[in-house]
Amino acid sequence: MGKKISAATPALANLTRAGIEHTVRTYEHTAAGAAAEGYGLEAAHALGVDPARVFKTLMVDCDGAKVLAVVPVDSLLDVKALASARGGKKAALVPVADAERISGSVAGGISPAGGRTPLPTVVDDSAQQFDTIVVSAGRRGLDVELSASDLVALTRGRFAPIRKST
Repeated sequence: MGKKISAATPALANLTRAGIEHTVRTYEHTAAGAAAEGYGLEAAHALGVDPARVFKTLMVDCDGAKVLAVVPVDSLLDVKALASARGGKKAALVPVADAERISGSVAGGISPAGGRTPLPTVVDDSAQQFDTIVVSAGRRGLDVELSASDLVALTRGRFAPIRKST
C-alpha cells in the first residue's frame, strides 16, 4: 500500500479548484534512488513512465525575474533558449536553497502547478507530443499526471523549445 496523503498540496488544490482533470501518482522516494538517478529519473523509473514524459521544474533567474522552466527529466535546460523565450538576455539557475525558500517546497518537489509564489512558467515544447505528462505535485514522491496544455493554461505559461538533450 502506498503512502497516505493527508493533505492536498497547493498544486493539487490549484488543479482541483480549476477543474483540471489529473491523476495523482505516488511512489516511495528514497535518498539512495535520488542520489543515483536524480529526483526526476527516480520518479520516472518508480512510476514506470517514459522519462521523456516526466518533467522536472527548475527555477531560473531571467534578467532579474524568477521563472519556472519545465523540461523532461532526461534533458538539460538550455538557459539561453529560456532567456530568449522570455524576451531576455541572461538566465541562470537559482541556487537550490533560494528555490526552496521561494517555492515553499524542497528540491525534487517543486511543482509548476502551485507553490508559495506564482511564477511565470515556460514548458518545453516537447510536452505537446504527449497526451499527458507527469510533474511534481509539490512533494517528493507525489506527482501529478495531466495534459501539458492544461498545465500551461493553469500557470498562464507558454510552450517554447528550452531543452537540450543529454
